[in-house]
Amino acid sequence: MITERYKRQIQLPQVGTMGQQKLKDAKILVVGAGGLGCAILPYLIASGIETIGIIDGDIIEESNLQRQILYPEKTVNQKKVTVAKTQLEALNSNVKIETYTNYLSDENAIGIFKNYDIIVDATDSIKTRYLINDACVITQKPFVYGSVYRFEGQVSVFNYKNGPTYRCVFKNNSSKITNCEDAGVLGTTVGFIGMLQANEVLKMVLETGDILSGKLLIYNILNNTQNCINFQKTETRTIDEAFFNSEYNSDKIEATCFKEAVLNKSNFIDVRELHETPKIELPDVIQMPLSVLETELKKIDKNKSYVVFCQTGKRSLEAIRILKKHQFSNVKHISGGAIAIQNNIENEKSIY
Repeated sequence: MITERYKRQIQLPQVGTMGQQKLKDAKILVVGAGGLGCAILPYLIASGIETIGIIDGDIIEESNLQRQILYPEKTVNQKKVTVAKTQLEALNSNVKIETYTNYLSDENAIGIFKNYDIIVDATDSIKTRYLINDACVITQKPFVYGSVYRFEGQVSVFNYKNGPTYRCVFKNNSSKITNCEDAGVLGTTVGFIGMLQANEVLKMVLETGDILSGKLLIYNILNNTQNCINFQKTETRTIDEAFFNSEYNSDKIEATCFKEAVLNKSNFIDVRELHETPKIELPDVIQMPLSVLETELKKIDKNKSYVVFCQTGKRSLEAIRILKKHQFSNVKHISGGAIAIQNNIENEKSIY
């Protein structure tokens, strides 16, 4: 342990040398390397937590730079987790960083979570938060929740010592989230909420302070108002691996099953924007971007079955939710999206 490096926090009676050892031994996974992740990760690394996992499938875009402060201009179009690892290792050479360059999914969540003590939600996806919650319940891990909408942010800790879960506050996943791209956000809002999340991680590791378990902290940086809502554990469903598999796999087909869907003359809906590539060259693909899907549904027959895809499989989940809300009963989406489909087509050119 490098006591000189950490002496300012070791001086705190709530930390001391024993607390610093706890930080050194802790294993933390951060899901998402965007705005929240870029605020959370440097403080965890600087505190002396030496085992960090980062999972995110995104690449860096120019519009990210305003709030995702880990990324220099020259790293645009590079993988976020790869650049984050390099930047964080420069901050603290003692750290061991494990990177996962795919998005969190029902296939990998439980296996990854088992390797960590605390899971931190730094995403902007409601669907992913339910996935994080359920995988945390199964693996018995607490997770630190954070979200931002314009000038307001929320922070809580779920599944801490068998306490309330995300589902106790947010009963179902039918609500729609507006991301930073659509709603707009100041970098300082994201940074502030991310630091509050990092603070909850440190308190849990150090076993000190008042943990935000059973409490939803809401802070508005524009008018400096703060509200803390108390809630109880109300979710009574048993979340086990059988529940998990039925919850996340029932509407999904693998890209490797695309051949079978084509041969069965399935109806395909491409919910990507019209300019996105690769183009999937099939005669019966309906082009209906997610941004207009709900207003254009009258153009398609709800009595037919549909297979939905997007670029990587994330927007198609939202499309499934919209279709089901409007009584489309026979709908599936393709895991991996158009990229996986294109790879499958290249391997099976004879049938297309």
